Amino acid sequence: MQLVGDLLGRHLTQQDVEPYLWYLSWPHQPAVAAEEYIAAMVWQDQWATRVARWWTTGFDLLLTPTVWEPPVTLVEMTPSEDRPWELGLKVRQHCFFTQPFNVTGQPAISLPLYWTPEGLPVGVQLVAAIGREDLLIRVASQLEQARPWSDRLPPVHA
Repeated sequence: MQLVGDLLGRHLTQQDVEPYLWYLSWPHQPAVAAEEYIAAMVWQDQWATRVARWWTTGFDLLLTPTVWEPPVTLVEMTPSEDRPWELGLKVRQHCFFTQPFNVTGQPAISLPLYWTPEGLPVGVQLVAAIGREDLLIRVASQLEQARPWSDRLPPVHA
């Protein structure tokens, strides 16, 4: 936050920042000891190794939902000002299936293979082993030919 304040040429206030981001930067949160931080990073590295190792057991692709529920509205993703941390909980729920592969660095692709009655896309995620983007692109191409989506637009789109 100090860097942004320096760029603005004045002290940054709560009114300058979205409530959730202000909450994340709140200086009164308990500090994390360097040892705890390093232990968490080691655990995450070991976890990422275990996840990536799954592909060495004979699997080519992993199929998951992209998100755990149909797309939500912006209003549903707007936290109340008195409970800004709720946005973090909502985001974690929506990233539940995609976040692990952001951590491991594995290639993943989300394909809109289903549409709700309201016309909203529902994604299916395919994940491959590290370095197997070629497999994802080939499978995605075949799925798009079998179930085209390029002409499907949700009711609100950019």
